[in-house]
Amino acid sequence: MAEHDWSGLRPIETEGDIAAGLTALGGLDPRLVPIIAATGPVPLRRGPPGFAGLAEVIVGQMVSKASAAAIWARLAPPAQDLTPEVMAGLDDVACRAAGLSHAKARALRGAAAACLSGALDLQAVGHLPGESAIATLTALPGIGAWTAEVYLLVHVGHPDIFPAGDVALRAALGRAFCLDPRPDIAATRAQSALWAPFRSVAARLFWAYYARHGGIAAGEGAAAGGQA
Repeated sequence: MAEHDWSGLRPIETEGDIAAGLTALGGLDPRLVPIIAATGPVPLRRGPPGFAGLAEVIVGQMVSKASAAAIWARLAPPAQDLTPEVMAGLDDVACRAAGLSHAKARALRGAAAACLSGALDLQAVGHLPGESAIATLTALPGIGAWTAEVYLLVHVGHPDIFPAGDVALRAALGRAFCLDPRPDIAATRAQSALWAPFRSVAARLFWAYYARHGGIAAGEGAAAGGQA
C-alpha cells in the first residue's frame, strides 16, 4: 500500500492518537487546556473508507443525525453493503423510498459512476495531501467542502482537517470562546489554522464539547453537519 502523502503525519486510528493530539493542542494553544479538561473523553469517530463511507457522509448533509441514520438504514440494510454497483442500480423510486432528496441521489450516483469508470479512485484519494484530496472530491457533483472534509477526517483518518462549514463546530467555537455571533466559515478556518497539524483532533474535541453542552442552545442540537 502506498504511503500517505501527509508530510510525515500519521493517520488517526486509535484513542492513543487522540490523546497525543490533545496534548499537542494544549501546547500549541493554552486556551484549549480548560476546554479539553471540561469536555472529558473525546471519541475516536472513525468510519470505513471507500464508497460506503463517502455515501454515508453525503446522506448526512444538512440533516439531523437521526434523519441520516434512518435514511442510511433504508438505503443500506445491514445485510447489504452499499457499493458503487448497488447505488448505480437504484432507480428514482428506490431513492425516494429511502428518503433521498434529488440532489443527494444525484451526488451518490455521480460518485458511484466515477468509481465504476475509474475516474475516482477513493483509495488513491485517501493518500493525497489534504488540499488535493478535497479538490478531487469537490470536483464531483453534489460534493462540497464539508462532505469532502468530513469524509477525509472520519473515514480516512487524515490528521489535519477541520470542517469549517460544520454548524456544530462553529457553534462550539462560539460557546467556548464567547463569540457572539458564532464565527462564520472564514473566521472558523482562520481560527483552526492555529491548530495545524492537529486540526482533526481539534475538530473531534469541539464535536465532543458541542455534544457535552447539549447542542449549545435549543434548536442547534439537531444539525449533523454543514454545507454540502
